[in-house]
Amino acid sequence: MSALHYRAVFISDIHLGTRDTHCEQLLDFLQQVQCEQLYLLGDVIDIWKAKSGWHWPMQSHNVMHHILDKASRGTQVSYIPGNHDEALRAYANTIFEGVNIVMEAEHHTADGKRLLLLHGDEFDNAVRHSKMLHALGSHAYDLLLVLNRWQNYWRRRMGMPHWSLAGFIKQHARQARAHIESYEQAAAHEAKRRGYDGIVCGHIHQAADKTVDGIRYLNTGDWVENCTAIAEDFSGQLHLICWPRQREALLSEACPPPLRVDRLKDMAA
Repeated sequence: MSALHYRAVFISDIHLGTRDTHCEQLLDFLQQVQCEQLYLLGDVIDIWKAKSGWHWPMQSHNVMHHILDKASRGTQVSYIPGNHDEALRAYANTIFEGVNIVMEAEHHTADGKRLLLLHGDEFDNAVRHSKMLHALGSHAYDLLLVLNRWQNYWRRRMGMPHWSLAGFIKQHARQARAHIESYEQAAAHEAKRRGYDGIVCGHIHQAADKTVDGIRYLNTGDWVENCTAIAEDFSGQLHLICWPRQREALLSEACPPPLRVDRLKDMAA
């Protein structure tokens, strides 16, 4: 499978340091993708987990090594810390091993659009106004991930594909949908207020590409449940990528279909 070339790639919510990060999928994505600019939109390292059970296998180390390697080879890497790695906000406007740490960024697409880049926790009222409420929500989400981990273990044993319990709840629970819609509207409103054409953020683990109040709203999703990213091609078009599906499609294109038996007989003749 040949490398994919993009002008810019946006990823967030990797949560390295937790057991639910899909490090193998992310490393595969980073190895297959070449880009001029790589934006890390927060929650890359889950520093919160250092207090309750740090999990750092070799795959997590390899992901960080590959990101730093891209920076050393000329990719412009920008890191906007999120709420789970907020300790890094103290180092805003500094450069570490070629990675530029900033609180927010502005990206200009090839076709002239201005995009506001943020992690997005500033649009989440639970994070902004109640640390206790967010902690309770975080623990509930962690429980869903544990349940989902065991469920998908048995699904794999039975040859069934991965399924996200948290994602299902977000799609079908009325309160969860209302929260996501409120978040999207707040993000779009901020971009519109500041004169941007669009906004790219993360935080809520819900990948999206839509128009909200005349603003292009893009959410990078995550690498815990969905393995998604946003990418800009060299014409300025923005694409929502679900890596497991895209990788499968690329492999299908790379491998020619098997020849039919009658075709083999014709070739032998």
